[in-house]
Parts: sequence; structure tokens; C-alpha cells
Amino acid sequence: MTRASLDKQPHEVAAMFDDVAAKYDLTNDVLSLGQSRLWRKAVARAVAARPGERVLDLAAGTGTSSLPFAAAGAYVVPCDFSLGMLREGKRRHPRLPLTAGDATRLPFADGVFDAVTISFGLRNIQDTQAALRELLRVTRPGGRIVICEFSHPTWRPLRTVYTEYLMRALPPVATAVSSSPDAYVYLAESIRAWPDQAGLAARLGKAGWAKVAWRDLTGGIVALHRGVKP
Repeated sequence: MTRASLDKQPHEVAAMFDDVAAKYDLTNDVLSLGQSRLWRKAVARAVAARPGERVLDLAAGTGTSSLPFAAAGAYVVPCDFSLGMLREGKRRHPRLPLTAGDATRLPFADGVFDAVTISFGLRNIQDTQAALRELLRVTRPGGRIVICEFSHPTWRPLRTVYTEYLMRALPPVATAVSSSPDAYVYLAESIRAWPDQAGLAARLGKAGWAKVAWRDLTGGIVALHRGVKP
């Protein structure tokens, strides 16, 4: 198999991310037309990490997404299931406590984090509901979750242009800048198959999160979902 199917077999998805680890952050900047940096800033503001807090950054990849939380004085744990990503992250950020972990069976005790967050990773997990329940388990009562994920543009003309970009422009651009363009064909297909904003909010509520809300970024291409552990 040259790319992970939408069945999202964990070992296949992990191997795919292993292959793109070295150029992952650069490729994302190019493919998102620079928007990925703005999205990371929005996540950091939404998490609002404070000094002394414990933050879990799930699907952290190379750890780039974890840096704002560390800069805010929080103790951040970047966690990912791709060993290739973690190795690249350790090379770049040797002080971060990068941790290997399966999102559906996290290697942490109950209620140890003040905040948990995952950016552009929930879509790649085979059992989304199990991951949302696991994130709830490791969060303290009153703690918060922030999810940044691709979503559905709310303006129809933008939705049409975006869909065309995903399926026609993204693969050739990925071929030019990525070491594994097949991974970005999977990316496009997985985005199209992902639920809309209300659909993800419903999944959060079903997993036990309270006060669920979302905010659209870039016209709904990306959405920030938030919730609180009762």
C-alpha cells in the first residue's frame, strides 16, 4: 500500500508520518499558503496556558505546536504515535519531553492535565470517540480541551474553490515540496470525509465534554472546538 487508506490503520498512518517528518512543518506552511502559523497562534490563544499548568499536546509531531505552551511557562508534554516525528522533534527541541503514545490508550494517569489539545490529528485516529474519551480521562475536572481541525467552509463559493484545491492542486504541490506526496493525497481525502463543525461538536458532547463550542478560522476551512470536563 502506497498510502494510508481511509480505514486509518494505525501502523499505516504512523509509517506515513514517519516518511514526511523531516519536511513536515515546511510542507504544511507551503500547502496552507502560510495560514498554518496563524492557526497555531489561534490554538495558543484558545488554550491560554498559564505558568505551572500541565498541558498535553496530542499529535504534536515534531513538537512545533508545543512551543507556545512552553513559552507561556506551562509544563507541556508533546505526544505522538509516529516515532519518526518524535525523533525529528527531539533533534530540533531536545528539551521537550516528547512522548510516544496511542491516542486511544494514553500512557498517563487520570486527571493529570489542566488542558489537552490536538491540532490536525484527530482526523487521523482510527477511533475518534475513544480518543475523545481518553483525553477526557487524563484531564482534571474543570480542565479544558481545544481541538484545531480541518472543517467545512461556511461560504459556498469558498467551499467549491477549497474542494477543487484539495483534490486537484494539493497533490502536485505536495509532489514538488514533500518527500512523500502520497501522504498528502490521503490528507485531502481524509479532510473531505471529516464531519462538519456541528458534527464534531456532537462527538465531543457524546464523549462527555461539556460547554462545547466552536469558532471558524479562515472561513471555516479550519475550526477551533472547545470544551470543559465537568
